[in-house]
Amino acid sequence: MVATKAPNTLVIYDIPDDRRRTKVAEVCLDYGLDRIQFSAFLGWLLPTQQEELFLKLKKTLGKQKGNIQLFNICLADWRRRKVLDQSGAKDGEGVSGGATR
Repeated sequence: MVATKAPNTLVIYDIPDDRRRTKVAEVCLDYGLDRIQFSAFLGWLLPTQQEELFLKLKKTLGKQKGNIQLFNICLADWRRRKVLDQSGAKDGEGVSGGATR
């Protein structure tokens, strides 16, 4: 059994331009983050990878309107999270770690 690391990186964004929004999502996917909402990605990254990712996101957005936020989440906060998922997905599907329902 392979142990998985609890996610420590959350990226959320609000970008009105479809093309830029799609490019930001592609950058997040390139870093191995999982899409958890339309404009939210979650995963595990080293601090240097977080910095590199944020610089790439900043470059991708350029001078266009938008808001991108990257949160570093500690293990204790991850374990205290609350999740309400009424999408019909199986428990834990699409999100690493145990969710409180």
